[in-house]
Amino acid sequence: MPSTSGVHELLECPVCMDLMHPPIHQCPNGHTLCSNCKARVHNCCPTCRYELGNIRCLALEKIAESLELPCRYQIFGCHDIFPYYSKLKHEQNCQFRPYSCPYAGAECSVTGDIPLLVMHLKDDHKVDMHDGCTFNHRYVKSNPQEVENATWMLTVFNCFGRQFCLHFEAFHLGMAPVYMAFLRFMGDENEARKFSYSLEVGGYGRKLIWQGVPRSIRDSHKMVRDSQDGLIIQRKLALFFSGGERQQLKLKVAGRIWKEQ
Repeated sequence: MPSTSGVHELLECPVCMDLMHPPIHQCPNGHTLCSNCKARVHNCCPTCRYELGNIRCLALEKIAESLELPCRYQIFGCHDIFPYYSKLKHEQNCQFRPYSCPYAGAECSVTGDIPLLVMHLKDDHKVDMHDGCTFNHRYVKSNPQEVENATWMLTVFNCFGRQFCLHFEAFHLGMAPVYMAFLRFMGDENEARKFSYSLEVGGYGRKLIWQGVPRSIRDSHKMVRDSQDGLIIQRKLALFFSGGERQQLKLKVAGRIWKEQ
């Protein structure tokens, strides 16, 4: 309704453009902004440049309590209507909120639903796409002494009609250079828990095996890596698996994805 739309506009912070929630601040001339932006503008009204002080806009806070509004992710498929303050809480965990691009080789600001991100990974990041729930990947690096905080490879698997991201990279765990492989699920955490996966790497009569649950891409690549939730291979052992000559890294990582009953 036009009246609700007008109030909705009044509740938009002029700085960050998000909906304001208590405490809502105002300057002596009546211009409002949210509490986060009040600190950001150094107590100076962004509209009239007047000093803000500590005036609360209690009337606007009261009006906000009476509103019912659609979820901001309505365009992605959420059709629920919420009281104003419940809406803010819901949107933090709405299952329809867009996902961030799972590619970790560079900062990527693309967001969207899963089909959009799959096409984005294929067309823009040139990520390898594979069908099937088992895989056998070989990772080769000519100079294994170079360990950088960078992703080497991302591969996407289409399995059980869903998509999974296999990451393999080198980084320092404390002072120790290590290699790590882990799987992320392109969907929410509650769906990710329906699957399990295993990874193994070895050679010369030795084998390392990891079994776990894929993490949702809601969890950032860095969060998963820093939690060490995956197969971690110390560099000395990785070079032993590669032949032991320390001239070239040659690791074969085998894996399997299955659905829990």
